[in-house]
Amino acid sequence: MTVAVYNQTRGVPLALACTEARSFLARGKGLIGHPGLAPGEGLLIVPCSSVHSFFMRFPIDVVFVNRHDRVVGLTSALPPNRPFAGAWRAHYVVELPAGMIAATGTALGDQVSIERQDAVR
Repeated sequence: MTVAVYNQTRGVPLALACTEARSFLARGKGLIGHPGLAPGEGLLIVPCSSVHSFFMRFPIDVVFVNRHDRVVGLTSALPPNRPFAGAWRAHYVVELPAGMIAATGTALGDQVSIERQDAVR
């Protein structure tokens, strides 16, 4: 299923076509083997408090969000093959194309919302 993720505090979308990774296998695979993220794309990983970029081909921005949908951590342009990025008390993460944190002005404490997209249009 695809969702849209918004930074409610700044009034901007983070990802309008964000794939969900909720199963053990989907969370483990993440973006490994993926060719890249286009503007507006992302990956929502639930539950998750830390990520790695081993076997990835491109840098990503990572937004760490707690159970109250508040940003509790930010990692900009995490390069491929890095061992770890995480945030204490994060419940889920949104992986985005590198540069999206800066482009949207996303900051610690910002409120995030997730909107389910219609399965059939």
